[in-house]
Amino acid sequence: MKFRLRYIFILSILLPLSACSQPADSAKIEPDTLLGKWQNLAKGAEYMEMEAPKKSAINDSRICILKLNPKDFELEMHAATAEEDKKSKSASEWAEKYNLNVVVNAGMYDLAKKMLSKGYLKAGEHVNNPNLYPNYNAMIAFNPKDSLKWKFTVLDLKCENWENVKDDYHCYAQGLRMIDCNSQPLSWNKKNQSCSMLVTAVDALGNIYFIFSRSPYTHNEMIEFMLGFPFKLNNAIYMEGGPQTSLYIHFGDRKIEKIGSYVSETYPNDLNDHFWALPNVIGFRMN
Repeated sequence: MKFRLRYIFILSILLPLSACSQPADSAKIEPDTLLGKWQNLAKGAEYMEMEAPKKSAINDSRICILKLNPKDFELEMHAATAEEDKKSKSASEWAEKYNLNVVVNAGMYDLAKKMLSKGYLKAGEHVNNPNLYPNYNAMIAFNPKDSLKWKFTVLDLKCENWENVKDDYHCYAQGLRMIDCNSQPLSWNKKNQSCSMLVTAVDALGNIYFIFSRSPYTHNEMIEFMLGFPFKLNNAIYMEGGPQTSLYIHFGDRKIEKIGSYVSETYPNDLNDHFWALPNVIGFRMN
């Protein structure tokens, strides 16, 4: 009788465990599925995916984060207006042409003049758009003229005087603030739009974070998610939303391609399956 009771007790423990475990011949778990854990891609490059705190009705509700130490990379801005062929290219095409490990959007572009950035954009000596866009109060800046400055940073134009910093770096790309220079959230009170999106942020140590979501969220929701990350972001800038949103990563035999799609009202579907051609990109190449 005691043996039978012990047998039943053991079964009561093992059966639930067996029901939750994967069969022995299941596919090997890839790093992407280890949610919430940094995966090393290369020196100075880490990648993580996490479940968004709020489920979206569209796609997988995942937030994808690429963390880079700019000290380990050469940083480049590429603009189609500076190219000999004057043609926009997809993130993967830009990467192939310039041997880049990472390519992201260099801000939003003007839908009426698709070769031009919507905000100020400067790539070395080439100026794609010389005008500051009103109320776009954040600016990516990299490749400083003074080696003592951060190699890559996000400037809060409400904390920094643009006239004082506009000549400090070789490359600039303007966008909308999401988290300010004091790590405080910005409230987006305009049209309550949800979309796939790409955000760029930095931390106090100078690390860069590219934060991507295919599933659509409002800007306020994404800001709230970022404030809940297990690491603190000093500044965050909205780079792009919808099907133009691109995050291309390629290190050795590991390639990660994150492509946006959904925008409420203007592109309300999850059907996009390819990188769109971009007029301006930021690229990273391993030293």
